[in-house]
Amino acid sequence: MDWSNLLTNVAGELFAPTTAAFALAAIGLNVHFGLTGLLNMGQAGFMLLGAYGFAVATIAGWPLWAAVGAAVAAAVVFAVLLGIPTLKLRGDYLAIVTIAAAEIVRLVGRSTALTDLTGASNGLLGNSFKQTFQDASPFPDGSFALGPFSYAVNASNSWWLRIVGWVVVVLAALLIWRLMRSPWGRVLKGIREDEDAVRSLGKNVFGYKMQALVLGGVLGALAGILYVLPRAVQPDSMGRPTTFYVWTILLLGGAATVFGPVIGSMIFWASLMLIKGFMRAVVPSDVMSVAQIEAFGWILVGVTLMALIIFRPQGILGDKKELAIHVR
Repeated sequence: MDWSNLLTNVAGELFAPTTAAFALAAIGLNVHFGLTGLLNMGQAGFMLLGAYGFAVATIAGWPLWAAVGAAVAAAVVFAVLLGIPTLKLRGDYLAIVTIAAAEIVRLVGRSTALTDLTGASNGLLGNSFKQTFQDASPFPDGSFALGPFSYAVNASNSWWLRIVGWVVVVLAALLIWRLMRSPWGRVLKGIREDEDAVRSLGKNVFGYKMQALVLGGVLGALAGILYVLPRAVQPDSMGRPTTFYVWTILLLGGAATVFGPVIGSMIFWASLMLIKGFMRAVVPSDVMSVAQIEAFGWILVGVTLMALIIFRPQGILGDKKELAIHVR
């Protein structure tokens, strides 16, 4: 077994574009759940809308900044349309509505009626919308090696994408750090603990919830852009499982923390790579096929999420007093 190659792949997952994308999506979910107590089970819907908004606008000939703006606008509109009828719901009811809304986005995206716009179930090829992002790179084309890590400079799975992705994650984490210590953030925490008490103080609880839903949704849309830049826009790749991955990452790192989503995403994807790589190397193919090993890795993800909720619901960095769903 080539341990050095496996460890290099695992270490590469720590700063991969997918890791950055899910860290950003989990930061957005942290605004919803960790700060405000909104049980949003549809973060994948915001990610998919961001991916479609960016890709469709780019294919239409829009510049990079306008395509990103289209993705953000799509997330804002979706959050407002979703929030107006649902933000008065609590707990399980809100979870059911949000997961249904995300499924609506996915099913609309794969609808044959919109084939010319979204590509239906086939999605949109990466080469049709990546060029403007790659052209924005200040670095020359080619490849670059840093220690054991060697990637293209500007292509799909590139250093340029890694730099941009992690800069956005750091900026988002700093924004949340600042907001958590602001009067606005303290109101959100109050809503999470007892929204009736906050309402009795004259605060517009619905308005604050809507602001939180929009902000977290925008971060989810930006995460969707980062997620599809190394690949294609395919609606089924951001379905229900994606939301559960984001929840696992958030709970693993710790809800209501600044860097919990970042640490959670790193551990999540690196551990998954380690498990799959190790099993492919040591488990004979007549015992478990590659597809079965892939499925087994995701089974472990589900078991991990259940164990987290039972034994350490606050996560690695979290404080149990800050968590809204601790076991009673």
